[in-house]
Amino acid sequence: MASSLLPDLPDLGAGSPAAGPAPMRTRQPWAGPLSSVPPTVLLAGALLLVVVAVAVAPGLFTAGSPTTTHPLAALRGPSPAHWLGTDQLGRDLLTRILYGARPSLLLGFGSTVLSVVGGAALGLAAALGGRAADHLLMRLADILLALPALLLALLVVTVLGPGTGNVMTAIGIAFVPGYARLVRAEALVVRRSGYVESAVALGLPRRRIVLRHVLPNALAPLLTLATVGFGTALISASGLSFLGLGPAAPSPEWGALLFAGRDFLQTAWWLGVFPGTAVTTTVIAVNVVGRFAQQRFTRRTTR
Repeated sequence: MASSLLPDLPDLGAGSPAAGPAPMRTRQPWAGPLSSVPPTVLLAGALLLVVVAVAVAPGLFTAGSPTTTHPLAALRGPSPAHWLGTDQLGRDLLTRILYGARPSLLLGFGSTVLSVVGGAALGLAAALGGRAADHLLMRLADILLALPALLLALLVVTVLGPGTGNVMTAIGIAFVPGYARLVRAEALVVRRSGYVESAVALGLPRRRIVLRHVLPNALAPLLTLATVGFGTALISASGLSFLGLGPAAPSPEWGALLFAGRDFLQTAWWLGVFPGTAVTTTVIAVNVVGRFAQQRFTRRTTR
């Protein structure tokens, strides 16, 4: 009865003319692959791309020579002619820093590769080689881990002698124990997983199980950790070069630049500040990108 007393109202549905124009659709924000990456990580990644480009082709960023001396222009401060000043032999410091990116990155990358390969080999041998091999290799790793990595690298390079290859080898050996323990732990988890037990039950060869199942899954977290380890290796290599154990003069490697400018810090501050800034900025960028990659990998594996 109440409904008969109400006037007939027009249908105000979406398709009715009385409803007026349909509301504007709001555009969804851009959801590209980089939308979830924090700006700091993007900035760090862009900086690393620039550093890599400088290391690959430093001649594209400067027309000068890193070894040509100009005694009359020695120890000049930053100016329009020399943006970062000159060193004690009149060489342009910016040019030397740009050309020093290649040997510095090669030292960090080479030592990281050596430590990852050595750690993976020892970790897999400990996890798959039986109880005796596990006990022996892990006790050796514990002994090496008891020493600070830089001190262990300094001991190794003292025995081998100074030089680029020896510094790379020393840093690689110093970081092997940490990678070995990580690979061993991951390999033990993978070895007890259901798909590996199923492969064993099906009678698959041991070599095939290790190469196809254990090795890829055990090494996956190692790659993200190696990104952070690269920054640590880079700063360790610069530290050994600063002590005079790295590349010899006139190499423009960043640690060697710090070593050469240590006697002029009071009269030419730029000889220590700018090479040190190059090392610090690159290591921070590597750590930011590496930590982000490590977090993303951890979230993906825990889902």
